[in-house]
Amino acid sequence: MTRPRRAMTAVMTALTLGVLIAVGVVIVQTAPGPTAPSDPPSAPARTPGTPGEASVRVAEDTPLTEVMAADELDGVGELLFPFPDRITEDMTIADTARLLPYHSNIDPAEVARTVDDVLDRARVGELTFYPIYTDAQIAKDPSKADIGLFLFPGQPGAPFSIVSPGGGFSYVGSIHEGFPHAQEIASHGHHAFVLNYRTGDGGRSATEDLAAAIDYVFANADALGVDTDGYALWGSSAGARMAANLGSYGTAALGWPDRPRPAAVIMAYTGHTEVAGQDPATFAVVGQNDGIAPPGVMRDRIDRLDRAGVPTELHVYPDVRHGFGLGTGTPAEGWVEDALAFWEAHRR
Repeated sequence: MTRPRRAMTAVMTALTLGVLIAVGVVIVQTAPGPTAPSDPPSAPARTPGTPGEASVRVAEDTPLTEVMAADELDGVGELLFPFPDRITEDMTIADTARLLPYHSNIDPAEVARTVDDVLDRARVGELTFYPIYTDAQIAKDPSKADIGLFLFPGQPGAPFSIVSPGGGFSYVGSIHEGFPHAQEIASHGHHAFVLNYRTGDGGRSATEDLAAAIDYVFANADALGVDTDGYALWGSSAGARMAANLGSYGTAALGWPDRPRPAAVIMAYTGHTEVAGQDPATFAVVGQNDGIAPPGVMRDRIDRLDRAGVPTELHVYPDVRHGFGLGTGTPAEGWVEDALAFWEAHRR
């Protein structure tokens, strides 16, 4: 699915070259990568209609197509759920698990709350989608058209995290382990970006997208209002592999400017085992019953990081399977709080 790129803070506005403008629209330049904008974003626009009026109130029986078409999500509604081209008119929030074959612990009520929060944020200008590739780059590779960052803002000048959801590099599971994680991070005052990345090709393109995203945030840090010191990369499953690779090798290894490494990598249930010898502090979680990323695999990597002198923390939760997201209602519930404490302890 390729559409004209849009940047959104509640609604679409006009494009203006090279800057972040009225509602957070990011305009691209002809240079190989984005550069810092000359002007900060101004106050965001609201959805047309009565201020504060919801176009959709989400429940378990709300059609997914209705959510995707919500006025608040103009231009980016199709990025909320995996496989938008497979979503039919009769599918509702209660059917979300059908779109997430590599995930577990998908509670329709929790999905409804997540979507409602996304819509509420968009309605008041607290959710922005920033495309990270230039028009020239997209012209060469149209698959980059919908690649970008959803920003869940924290306090002005606060540090940031980039969250890379999983999906086996066949889909992007933002609805289960991207947006919910970002909502938790932002609730602690930190800025949280959720990456919508390319799928396929064993994750090479996805990892390149994460490198581009890191570079984009650094290049636009002043306009975005984020502190780049001691940032964190969060990832689940395939997304954790991406985060670990960028933590180990940095953006320059992917052809982007050499940006600082993260202060911490937060890894959830992944089979990634590589250790580079210069890895950042690493926090890892996995379920004891994970048949895709067995706990022993994650424990082996943590052990090797320990031997290399890297600060680590590993949590293995009983009776939990792969792709548990926030872990609500399971022994893993609350792990995001522990991960935030770990990150904050290693920021400086």
